[in-house]
Amino acid sequence: MPFILNIETSTTVCSVALSANGNVIFSKETYEGMSHASVLGVFVEEAMSFIRKNGQSLDAVAVSCGPGSYTGLRIGVSTAKGLCYGLNIPLIAVPTLLVLTEAAKKNSQFIEKETLFCPMIDARRMEVYTALYDNNLQVIKETSAEIITENSFSDILKNYKIIFFGDGAEKCKQLITHSNATFLENINPLAKNMLPLSEQAFYQNNFEDVAYFEPFYLKDFIATTPKNRI
Repeated sequence: MPFILNIETSTTVCSVALSANGNVIFSKETYEGMSHASVLGVFVEEAMSFIRKNGQSLDAVAVSCGPGSYTGLRIGVSTAKGLCYGLNIPLIAVPTLLVLTEAAKKNSQFIEKETLFCPMIDARRMEVYTALYDNNLQVIKETSAEIITENSFSDILKNYKIIFFGDGAEKCKQLITHSNATFLENINPLAKNMLPLSEQAFYQNNFEDVAYFEPFYLKDFIATTPKNRI
């Protein structure tokens, strides 16, 4: 029965969850914006305290590895790697869009077998990080950065129903209006939804190299200089 600490920091939501034997036994999350640097350490310490009080020890750390916020991913992955190195336990990487899709599946009712899932993470302006999965989480369309227009997904929507969700989906409602398109609100990538994915990776020994692992940014980080307002 592995005890896995799951960490999710890829968007404005920051969350931590402990999982054991298919169940979430501890969970904390905050929706207060990009406060990850100040709250993640607190959440992790609370989780570790919970583990110690119950006479257990961690078997692995799983981290949502992107795509998403550059800063958020750096904080989450750095914390996860530090724990794994210090405790000499394996590191598990879970794709963020799969975490989102797990959440959407839990919040969707009467899903038809042919329905596809389209997670979207806001990448500013009309761009999103997205992918397409079927009901078994098999990849239909690989992860990519897409600029959304009125023609986006139109060829697939002719033959399939697609459920769109995530913090990037809201801005797409006015453009993607096909009758086969459905939008789910308030779907966030949360650590507690990582459980089936991180446990599967654990049992398959699907671990990362702690020293060299990096988040999946998808796009290079571009620093901007504030305009001089004087």
